[in-house]
Amino acid sequence: MAFAKEVAGSGSHGDLGAHLIDLARFLVGEFQEVIGMSETFIKERPLAAEMTGLSAKGSSNADAPKGEVTVDDATLFLARFAGGALGSFEATRFAAGHRSTNSFEINGSLGSVRFDFERMNELEVYFTKDEEDVQGFRRVLATDPAHKYAEAWWPAGHTIGFEHTFTHEMLELVTAISEGRQPSPSFHDGVACQAVLEAVERSVTERRWVTLEEM
Repeated sequence: MAFAKEVAGSGSHGDLGAHLIDLARFLVGEFQEVIGMSETFIKERPLAAEMTGLSAKGSSNADAPKGEVTVDDATLFLARFAGGALGSFEATRFAAGHRSTNSFEINGSLGSVRFDFERMNELEVYFTKDEEDVQGFRRVLATDPAHKYAEAWWPAGHTIGFEHTFTHEMLELVTAISEGRQPSPSFHDGVACQAVLEAVERSVTERRWVTLEEM
């Protein structure tokens, strides 16, 4: 059923692209307009005979029933942000060797920063003001007590894992409730992310730039 649009909503765009959009809003700001394209490479798949968590298997029988795939296998889009920045986004389930490459790179007038979720304890930064003979990306291991949330975990250099991110989410939620404020992210952020997802889908369908004001 994950390949049926009426059930899943979308494929790689909603599943993977949503995380990229959410990150972009947090790091860069609000989206102004988008234009995208998508493709479904596998048009028909065996119907799921067994499902476990996020995985499903079809029957090994050659005559097993098949169903039309109505969600995207890949979606790419360009974006213009309200603050003037430009962005390019790619989400696909067809990228061999990429287990969980949820990555970003942001370039500015004073430097660049890049991150890959498969190396989630590391951040790479570049500063244009460094001396010319030592310029280059430097690796920051974000496990020192000075980094947010890290002081509650292990000694410096001892990495944290995927499960700890959920602990941080719960800490933010409980702390916000105790302080009588909206947590960050909030339902507003979820709605804003969904608006960008739908703007991209409209752009793909109508083959044009779509502003977030339309959503």
